Amino acid sequence: MTGPVIKLYLLDIEGTAAPLSLVTEQLFPYARAHFSRFLSEYAHEDPVRTDLMLLGEENRADTDATRPAYLSGDPLNAALAYLLWLMDRDRKSTALKSLQGKVWKMGFESGALRGELFPDVPRALAHWSKQARVAVYSSGSVDAQRLLFRYSSFGDLTPGISSYFDTRTGPKTVSSSYMTIAKAMQLQSVDLLFFSDAVPELDAARTAGCGTRLVVRPGNPSIGEDHGHTRIESFK
Repeated sequence: MTGPVIKLYLLDIEGTAAPLSLVTEQLFPYARAHFSRFLSEYAHEDPVRTDLMLLGEENRADTDATRPAYLSGDPLNAALAYLLWLMDRDRKSTALKSLQGKVWKMGFESGALRGELFPDVPRALAHWSKQARVAVYSSGSVDAQRLLFRYSSFGDLTPGISSYFDTRTGPKTVSSSYMTIAKAMQLQSVDLLFFSDAVPELDAARTAGCGTRLVVRPGNPSIGEDHGHTRIESFK
């Protein structure tokens, strides 16, 4: 007997396709250093205004009493304070991720940033995309995902990727998010194989009916053996 035929390879990024250090040592510090100037220069543009409106809604709905509250009369400094507060807590805020992606776009296009990926990624994308489709599901915005693979350390890898999904699809630890992705790709959940370094994400995907692989990479936190997911150390 054989298992289900894989029709979609679904990839997490941080700790799976890219080292954790890409985010902690390059992307986050770049966003933190450039947010203030970015908001000053682009807050009047419609896409940024939309993100800031969503950020304000998230701020008002945030129940954490320690958050910086939005104050009338100084909206940009209030937004900056809340953005940095969210980053300090690694919150999966949709508004934050969208604004980060816009800041990172400047960095990637200028050459200040580069998408550092594990060396087995290009060959895996080329191989998988010949027999099925490949999609990315990350807490980073879709725009940021595209930038990472377009300006990767191995050149433009976007031709091997069919679709991108972010937090607008739903939380990665909720099973319905994977059903949404399957539906968007016109597939059944059983057709998906999800790769991640995070067991709660893999648990949610398995509950949805997807196949799973726990990706163990250099620099990732150690994980015990009682998770029930097949471990791999390479896409090979």
